[in-house]
Amino acid sequence: MSVHHALAALSRRDRVLISTCLVVISGLAWVYLVHLDRQMSSSMEYDTMMAKMGMTTNMSWTAADVFFTFAMWAVMMVGMMAGTAAPVLLLFAAARAGRGERGMRLAVLMFGLGYVTVWVGFSVCAALAQWALHQTAMLSPAMAASSPYLAGAILIGAGAYQWTPWKGACLTQCRSPLGFLMTNWRDGQLGALHMGVRHGAYCLGCCWALMCVLFVVGVMNLVWVATLTGFVLLEKIGPAGTIVARVAGAAMVLVGIFLIAAKV
Repeated sequence: MSVHHALAALSRRDRVLISTCLVVISGLAWVYLVHLDRQMSSSMEYDTMMAKMGMTTNMSWTAADVFFTFAMWAVMMVGMMAGTAAPVLLLFAAARAGRGERGMRLAVLMFGLGYVTVWVGFSVCAALAQWALHQTAMLSPAMAASSPYLAGAILIGAGAYQWTPWKGACLTQCRSPLGFLMTNWRDGQLGALHMGVRHGAYCLGCCWALMCVLFVVGVMNLVWVATLTGFVLLEKIGPAGTIVARVAGAAMVLVGIFLIAAKV
């Protein structure tokens, strides 16, 4: 069964509703990130001024700092990954409609909730990693790795992962949403939630290493956040996503080796 045939069961109204919701959610996330970037830029300018006066504002993080860092990561992940979830959400809605099941919209919401839950869990890990790097003075004020050895190691690790069977398996699931639904279908609202979690896990398995690259280029470098967002879309939706992933992986390994070799 083709994707277009599967989508035929979904009304135009529901397609527009789901697509609009994803656009609005992603848009709000990006608005928040831009606002946060402006606030942080002002704060960094203040820190620079204080440093020139012989004063420092570097302090250990509080629980509130960790929480707000987690919130930043969670919103960023929503902004980056909402677009990639569109194909599977539309196909899932079409499948529910085609089966004549009630509560299709609630089921789509539950699927999306499961998907987001996985990325919220990743955001917890990312925030804790950022806290640890801050505590050990391995992050610059721009929230990028201050050590070329660390930056190189992250790039080499992320690039090598692009060539692993785990990456390939997860990318295949992400690039074949119809195949995922056919092999992982579960009925009911809880089944929809479970499917969302499972698809989110495949998505995480596909993209977690790419997200770690943000520790190299700057966690809140919005140009690179947008670039990685586009790259993830290209990987998952583009006609040559697997080739693109491997070429990018090789490039990351080479850049990582160069960063380390330049300091030796």
